[in-house]
Parts: sequence; structure tokens; C-alpha cells
Amino acid sequence: MVTKIILVAILIFSMGIPFGGYILGKRKAGSAKVSLAVGLVLFFGTVVTADILLFSGHIYAADTGAAASVEGWRYMAAALSTGLSCIGAGVAVASAASAAIGALSEDSSVMGKALIFVALAESIALYGLLISFSILG
Repeated sequence: MVTKIILVAILIFSMGIPFGGYILGKRKAGSAKVSLAVGLVLFFGTVVTADILLFSGHIYAADTGAAASVEGWRYMAAALSTGLSCIGAGVAVASAASAAIGALSEDSSVMGKALIFVALAESIALYGLLISFSILG
């Protein structure tokens, strides 16, 4: 119990120290990137340390059989299809929307075409959602 409290306190400090250093320090050109890098190293270092300390190697097997593992893989596949398609759609919308804004700033008559390209990029997320429904259904 004491280990968990100490690890939670370390986790809070590992997130607060870089943020406080950024807020209280002198803001230079690369200070936000340095603060983010230090925060990520401290956070993931704390998570790995907590994993090592809290899960000490005891393995307990479930007695539910193969049906539960198949059900778990279905949920994992559905989550991956939705999540990865949303990440892909985000990347596609970012590039398509910035290009559409650039085209609209030069010629306002291309708005319909620009919206179609942005909507096509967004449909990738909907396709992933439909695939996850078909996996679960």
C-alpha cells in the first residue's frame, strides 16, 4: 500500500516538475520542447519503475477457457481497426485541410472541390468504425 502511494506521488511530480519548470523558467525558443522531452522521460520512467515494483512476476492464469480469449481478440481487433483508422484519418485531414485552406486563399471558387477532398479523408475513420462493427457483430 505504501509503495502505491509513493509511486502515485512520484508520478504526479514527474508530470508537475517539467510543467513547473516551463512556467517558472525563462521561456526561450526551445524550452517547450525540452520541457516536453523531460516530462516524457520522467513519466515513462515512472511507469516502467511502477510496473517492475507492482507486478513482481506473479502470474495467475484464468480458468475460463478458449471462448474468453477469442472474445478478447475480437474486442482488440475492433479497437485497433477504429483507432488506427482514426489516426490515419487525422493525418489525411491535416494535410488535405491545410491544402484546401491554401487553395481557398488563392481562389474561392474551389471550395466545393476542397470540401470533397477533406470529406474523403474523413471517411477513412468511418470505414474503420464500420469494420469494427462488423467484427463485433
